[in-house]
Amino acid sequence: MVTFALSYFKRKFRKLSMKSLRHLNKYFIKYKWRFIFGILFTIISNYFGVKMPVYVKDTIDALMTNVSIRTTSDAVYLSLKIGGIYILLSFAKGFFLFLMRQTIIVMSRHIEFDLKNEIFKHYQKLDVAFFKKNKTGDLMNRISEDVGLVRMYLGPGIMYTINLIVLVTMIIIQMVQISPILTLYVLIPLPVMSIIIYKVSTKMNKLSGMVQSEQSTISTIAQETFAGIAVIKAYNRGNETGNKMNESADNYKRRSMQLVLTNALFMPTILFLIGISTILAIYIGGVMTYEKELSLGGIVAFIFFVTNLTWPFASIGWVTSIIQRAAASQKRINEFLQESPSIINTNFDPKAVVGEISFENVSFTYSNTGITALQNISFKIKKGDTLAILGHTGSGKSTILSLLLRQFDVESGKITVDGQSIQDTNLDELRGQSGMVPQDVFLFSDTIKNNILFGSKNDSATEAEIIGALTDAHVYHNIIEFPDGIETELGERGVNLSGGQKQRISIARALINNPVLLLLDDCLSAVDTETEEMILKNLAKRNGDRTTIIVSHRISTIRNATKIIVLEEGKIVETGNHESLLANNGTYTAMYQKQLIEGDTEA
Repeated sequence: MVTFALSYFKRKFRKLSMKSLRHLNKYFIKYKWRFIFGILFTIISNYFGVKMPVYVKDTIDALMTNVSIRTTSDAVYLSLKIGGIYILLSFAKGFFLFLMRQTIIVMSRHIEFDLKNEIFKHYQKLDVAFFKKNKTGDLMNRISEDVGLVRMYLGPGIMYTINLIVLVTMIIIQMVQISPILTLYVLIPLPVMSIIIYKVSTKMNKLSGMVQSEQSTISTIAQETFAGIAVIKAYNRGNETGNKMNESADNYKRRSMQLVLTNALFMPTILFLIGISTILAIYIGGVMTYEKELSLGGIVAFIFFVTNLTWPFASIGWVTSIIQRAAASQKRINEFLQESPSIINTNFDPKAVVGEISFENVSFTYSNTGITALQNISFKIKKGDTLAILGHTGSGKSTILSLLLRQFDVESGKITVDGQSIQDTNLDELRGQSGMVPQDVFLFSDTIKNNILFGSKNDSATEAEIIGALTDAHVYHNIIEFPDGIETELGERGVNLSGGQKQRISIARALINNPVLLLLDDCLSAVDTETEEMILKNLAKRNGDRTTIIVSHRISTIRNATKIIVLEEGKIVETGNHESLLANNGTYTAMYQKQLIEGDTEA
């Protein structure tokens, strides 16, 4: 009966959960020796544990028939002998139990470490489109909360499952050796228990997935709240944000309480059925003893065996919950691990980038929004030229830079770098020899020095080169006024700096590597025109051997560019230099005159 119940439960459980957990098999192979020794130590520990009731049985039976105890000293000697052997068996069981935990639990920690690294490395391989369609809180939850739940399966889940199988097998063998008939009666409740566990575990699997989904929602709200706390306070929306978090937390609590209630059904059910087994062992065993079919020691041994089965079978509920939640979590993890980057580097030949760029009838539509950002864009840039891209918000300026660094692939048309299609260009070399200053400046919670070194190959820049880059970005004179200078620790996203300081440090980070291709995405919007002029003059010193593309909505930023293109709704409406565009008296001229009136440019 027990064999039928275990096989039934195993078959149904595998069908329900194990498919998503197959991803972890490679880690079991990697740590196979820890796993094998863990199983070995489990067998040895349970061997000594099972021998303890057998020893008690033999001792009681011997005492019942032993007539050699005549004095107190004989009784004391026998008691010490019995107690000593029992203590040795207990010590042996505990020692190998310790080794079991040290192998299997430690193995689970190693796999947790490897799995987190695997997820993080895979995140880094994925392209920008993936991060645009997935929330940061959800990404974080899968690498933290979900991996933690999977680790519980790899450690306690695996350990107690192996322990259950080994212990039940050993105990049944010993029970059958003592009395096959009594074994049959005692094990009657166990198949019922296995079927109940399977039924309840099905519901737990569904609830576990809901709980994890709600956890991701909470993480996302918290991440967005902390990142945008300044905006929330500025608009006095603290109550609304708090209500949103409370609503999500209530949903999480409700789902969790449903899971807890379901899980709570296991222990009472198991204890009740184990209690029935104990009653059967005492009653039927007593009848068999009276009829001389079973010894008194045999009854005691059966009670010990049933008691020893209590925790393994009671743990089925807990282990089932662990594995169900791990399966739900691993399924969520697999969803991201199975994502393939759409941008793949196929060329690994080292080659210096010259800086000649060509766009030929390039069109692009964002897949996540359906917005057409560019339509039939064509232009060419020679090495050392400065191309300026001017246009209103949403005209497609930043998209051109994203396509040039191949963060997205073009929908139609062709982009070439040094005469070679960008799809065939060594992407690592292209990005490694480029310096990008994004519109949305991002600084790490680190020192100013380390933020600059982030743009340097292998962090090899000297302090003099760091100071030189900061000077060219016209920010070093501000930094030396800080008590710790370039060693000043920045808050999250550089919160303790002004907007202009953050932009200029970001420019210095792009300059530290002396890039062949410099891309500036409206990165001077937070500085005044005088500071802007100083920075542009410093950048112009390298114009001969550096190709520069400047995106801006301010004409003062781009007026000295070799070539200027004006965008409207993703299309080029004008091309030329500052003087020729003014002479056209078109869109560029209108923007120039408007900014001149507003004092945002120079005559």
